[in-house]
Amino acid sequence: MSRIPALLALADGRIFRGYAVGASIDRPVAGEVVFNTSLCGYQEIITDPSYAGQMVTMTYPHQGNYGVNAADAESGRLYLSGFIVRELERMPSNFRSEEDLDGYLKRHGVAGIEGIDTRALTRHIRDHGAQQGVIVSGPAAADVAAAVAAAQAAPSMEGQDLAKAVTCAAPHAWNQPSVGASRPAPRFKVVAYDYGVKRNILRLLVDHGCDVTVVPADMPAGEVLAMRPDGLFLSNGPGDPAAVPYAADRIRRLMGQLPIFGICLGHQLLCLALGARTFKMRFGHHGGNQPVMDLATGKVEITAQNHGFAVDPDSLPDTLEVTHVNLNDQTVEGVRHKTLPAFSVQYHPEAAPGPHDARYLFNRFIGLMADYRLAAK
Repeated sequence: MSRIPALLALADGRIFRGYAVGASIDRPVAGEVVFNTSLCGYQEIITDPSYAGQMVTMTYPHQGNYGVNAADAESGRLYLSGFIVRELERMPSNFRSEEDLDGYLKRHGVAGIEGIDTRALTRHIRDHGAQQGVIVSGPAAADVAAAVAAAQAAPSMEGQDLAKAVTCAAPHAWNQPSVGASRPAPRFKVVAYDYGVKRNILRLLVDHGCDVTVVPADMPAGEVLAMRPDGLFLSNGPGDPAAVPYAADRIRRLMGQLPIFGICLGHQLLCLALGARTFKMRFGHHGGNQPVMDLATGKVEITAQNHGFAVDPDSLPDTLEVTHVNLNDQTVEGVRHKTLPAFSVQYHPEAAPGPHDARYLFNRFIGLMADYRLAAK
């Protein structure tokens, strides 16, 4: 098989040479280069809308060995800018496989690069921070100076509202349970703000007896209340939370009027709505092995995470209490409101991929809605 030379150029001038995979693109493709430490789950990772504007480096060297299938997709398309691997398998072996990963990338128009030293790239990002990069292939890969210049000209993730690029166009119902599960009779009506929501979050809400309506990121608070939901869910999503002030405004207006549960970007937006600040992390948390402590119980859960921003603990208002912390760097991983029915976590209790240690949080949301309904009688 003939291979097309490709080049990954970082904004600081670091160069990695390899071979093109995925879609054939006749121009430099730019994005923030990050790394993900998950050993498997590449399809769930590349279909996560939270990776919009980013190029994902998989630290595990061999990717694509079990193929891809429609059931494991976390969204209807791929939002990431590029995919970076050591070795891409083009002949997968798995009874659930419907397509190989290279063909999947091609079909969705996502360019990538293989054959580079992903360990060296990961160490470089850890030492120098996540930064903009470009992938170029074919004859353009010979022009290193132009590739570096393109990386340096690419916009930073800071200041970018990417939720508007991945949110749904109109409200819609979601009634699909988890694969292999049957849908229970709905007990609670939940409105889910879509900032880039993963399908497994919606599946688990259905599994827990929720009638789910997904709404655009900018839906006015009054229209949400008009649906008479029992609870509000704030989803994950890409970009800078501080660049989505309209979302924080809507959360502020809804606070105290119904139970609220936020994940990832939803967690950051809930904190911003109450007066906290966020900051850009050096290289973020991306993977399925982040240790988080529940401060109430002292228990440690291994969690799936995907975020490049975090909440500044010194900026938290007195109304919020920190409930979870990351044991690697002590960043805020969860909060709850001291008097109102609202809580959020920075990590992904729905996993997909990742461990299931934190799925109890969906039961906590159900319990909060049940208590709120009882108190209203």
